[in-house]
Amino acid sequence: MGFLPQSSDIPLSMSPPPPPPEKSPNPNQSPINESALLNLFKSQQNHLNFFFHNLDLSQTLKFAVTLLNSTGTIFFSGVGKSGFVANKISQTLVSLGIRSAFLSPLDALHGDIGILNSGDVLVLFSKSGNTVELLRLVPCARAKGAYLIAVTSVEGNVLAGVCDMNVHLPLERELCPFDLAPVTSTAIQMVFGDTVAIALMGARNLTKEEYATNHPAGRIGKSLIFKVKDVMKKQNELPVCKKEDLIMDQLVELTSKGCGCLLVIDEEHHLIGTFTDGDLRRTLKASGEAIFKLTVGQMCNRNPRTIDPEAMAVDAMKKMEAPPSPVQFLPVINQQAMLIGIITLHGLVSAGL
Repeated sequence: MGFLPQSSDIPLSMSPPPPPPEKSPNPNQSPINESALLNLFKSQQNHLNFFFHNLDLSQTLKFAVTLLNSTGTIFFSGVGKSGFVANKISQTLVSLGIRSAFLSPLDALHGDIGILNSGDVLVLFSKSGNTVELLRLVPCARAKGAYLIAVTSVEGNVLAGVCDMNVHLPLERELCPFDLAPVTSTAIQMVFGDTVAIALMGARNLTKEEYATNHPAGRIGKSLIFKVKDVMKKQNELPVCKKEDLIMDQLVELTSKGCGCLLVIDEEHHLIGTFTDGDLRRTLKASGEAIFKLTVGQMCNRNPRTIDPEAMAVDAMKKMEAPPSPVQFLPVINQQAMLIGIITLHGLVSAGL
């Protein structure tokens, strides 16, 4: 009687699945080659250069100063691709510690405009300046007391005429061969918004440490926030021994704590030296059976690199990698030269540093 094989009955070496069927070529489709790509990138570069060469810096300065002096929240809004850009620029400002948010024009007309207050700034991104949803939002936002700024690319548009301020972003044309797909216009919107954001960052004298506090989960934040004491192993996690202990009696301690070393201490917990698994191999090779009578204190390194618990964790990594040869750990000692922890390269990497 037959039966279905269990998972353990299925052989591990199975023939690979057949490749997916090739897509039938589209008779209307042309191949893409390096020359065509290069020409597109050069064209986009020329379109961006048009923007840089023709941007009105006086308008841009007025825009930046308005945002800098805002006492309320800086809201950004837009529809479609411009909406995505507006949202991203708002997030850039938030990451710099500036109160900002994205306001969907559709949701705003269905209750979300309640978040808008007098003293807030509302920046409206629109290539054409004739976006219906934004034009409907303008009188409602004005009734809430917000200051309205249009950021547009078409001269003489309706949105620019009904807002308190307009910034014109010069657009030669879209990279799209039909001059329709918004790819160049959104690129210059992004460049404009994020560059102004960095101008605000400089004007507010934001420090690297303040920036890091807004990015605690990222590598930037961790490198500027985490101290050695935040990521070190301590107390029962430490592979400690005394200088008079025999090397062979400490093999379990050497291998079980995952540090690759022994930390040799005296009765007052002062650090005497370190003994690594590399030291064990070298000692065994040089001493042979005599290793059974050797103590850790006889063979340990009495001048190891150490670090203070208040040092930055990123500086610990630099110290580990410093010449003449890298190390995998640093004993952590306090001002009284007492051992209080150990920081390992594996621990730093696990912490995201």
